[in-house]
Amino acid sequence: MNDIGAVTFADIQQAAQRIAGGIVRTPFVHSHTLSEITGAEIWLKLENLQFTSSFKERGAANKLNTLAPDEAKRGVIAMSAGNHAQAVAYHAQRLGIAATIVMPKPTPFVKVSRTRHHAARVLLEGETLAEAAAFAHGLADQENLVFVHPYDDPAVIAGQGTVALEMLEDQPALQCIVTPIGGGGLAAGIVMAARELGPSVEVVGVEVESYAAAAQALSGLSVSVGGVTVAEGIAVRDIGALPMAILRAHHTDVVVVPERLIETALIQLIEIEKTIAEGAGAAALAAVLANPARFAGRKVGLVLTGGNIDTRVLANLLMRGLVRDGRLIHLSIEVPDRPGALANLTQAVAQLGGNIVEVQHQRIFGTASVNVAEVDLLIEVQDAAHGDAIIHGLQARAVQVRRLSHAPDGVF
Repeated sequence: MNDIGAVTFADIQQAAQRIAGGIVRTPFVHSHTLSEITGAEIWLKLENLQFTSSFKERGAANKLNTLAPDEAKRGVIAMSAGNHAQAVAYHAQRLGIAATIVMPKPTPFVKVSRTRHHAARVLLEGETLAEAAAFAHGLADQENLVFVHPYDDPAVIAGQGTVALEMLEDQPALQCIVTPIGGGGLAAGIVMAARELGPSVEVVGVEVESYAAAAQALSGLSVSVGGVTVAEGIAVRDIGALPMAILRAHHTDVVVVPERLIETALIQLIEIEKTIAEGAGAAALAAVLANPARFAGRKVGLVLTGGNIDTRVLANLLMRGLVRDGRLIHLSIEVPDRPGALANLTQAVAQLGGNIVEVQHQRIFGTASVNVAEVDLLIEVQDAAHGDAIIHGLQARAVQVRRLSHAPDGVF
């Protein structure tokens, strides 16, 4: 399917009316601090505040509400890495439609459990989204289920386009909308809405380096993607045919950002805006951080697409952020193996203002002498300069200290 006429602005307007009351009209808030940091006037569309914490509800709700009675009776099936799964499961349950969801095996546990919470039949099949999709299509044929595609469907694209309707209604002076691109449904819907409401509004898509399928395809390159990313929601190999046709027809630009800036953006959203995003949800902010000159002085709307991040990943992310900022240092220290030596060391760290988070003390492996013990300290400090001051202070006390972690450039 690649007929761009399959989705019109009227379809998006009708979708907005159809899903009103079934989804949240999410806030579109101005960020003073992020504006200061980036040099652009930053507005955040908080789609992580949907009931299932993702914009995917819009497309799913619109699609399910357009089913004929016999289609609804047959039941629906969807394949998804998580957010589309939860959206279809939730709105199918709300509308009394039986739902089967096929998810790749590596899908974060939190997304699997929340999908099952909405009474859907959840099947974990395949290592990738493509493998899960192949299984889902086969099962749809076997059981005569209606397939609800996550992005390559006119009704889904129209539903996603309602994001731009709300953004431009709330801030008509917006000059640019930056949105993550996975399968392309959201970006395509936003492009269609923006071209009608604000022809001068630039729409910029964002992908992570390891999954730059749209950027490659639009540049006429063969698609080569793969790897591990915290932005699993946009880790997509195959862009939808219809979304790609829309993006190509409207000459949509797609920028590619490094993994580390996705992590930086996630941390900034937490620490500055006190809002939790998943990796894909922070991609738009990462794009502005990667290209500040491009957006400087402009009114820029960022689509924070979702907030379904695994709690373990979130915990690791925050700790990595502390290391990157120099606020967490890891030291290896040799002390005499005698009573009071460890107490003297910890007292010295306290006097220098460090907060010891973790201590590992061993005297068997790695020590130069039987009379020496090795102590590893994980220390929380105010900033990188304070960490350096603690190291110098310990050295001034004749302590042999070796730094085990150091990331001055924000990279491990």
